[in-house]
Amino acid sequence: MDFDYDLFVIGGGSGGVRAARIASGEYGAKVALAEESRMGGTCVIRGCVPKKLLVYASHVAEELEDAAGYGWTIGPSEFSWRDLIAAKDREIDRLNGVYLQLLRNAGVRLLEERGVLVDRHTVRVGEEKVTADRILVAVGGRPWVPDIPGIEHVITSDEAFHLPELPGRVAVVGGGFIACEFSGIFSGLGSEVTQIYRGDAVLRG
Repeated sequence: MDFDYDLFVIGGGSGGVRAARIASGEYGAKVALAEESRMGGTCVIRGCVPKKLLVYASHVAEELEDAAGYGWTIGPSEFSWRDLIAAKDREIDRLNGVYLQLLRNAGVRLLEERGVLVDRHTVRVGEEKVTADRILVAVGGRPWVPDIPGIEHVITSDEAFHLPELPGRVAVVGGGFIACEFSGIFSGLGSEVTQIYRGDAVLRG
């Protein structure tokens, strides 16, 4: 049977991009990749990269305060949440461009729409159906929130990167590394933070 592609990848995260690049650029396969959002997946868009930028920003106030003990005299300073988020978005845009160029250089066809698996050899992308000998589903996951009263007031770590203003007060539910990092971020930037955890110690794993 003749297929449109040797490999079709659904998802432009780190796993999908890497698989597509290696299959096409190093092994000569005919490859396409479907992604409806930006390239890079969780790490680049809503995980490691943006979170670390916010972590670094949250340390600055403490470092400015400590500077006097090292002989520094630093004048008035102020923090802008909007400027921080804009800088974070620019860095994600830059990295998205890097991933796009890597795919182009490897000869991967990029389809900037949602890919839906139809059967073991067929993917629907928008109004088009394409076939492939192999299909890799590399779509990642999303945070889960329980169906409880008041859930409409809850955000996940994904939405925390897009808040229009720094919240004055935040309740963080959980004691894992993501909860602890966001507690530190918001506290360091000036929010009043309450962390809620039912275990005997945070970061227990």
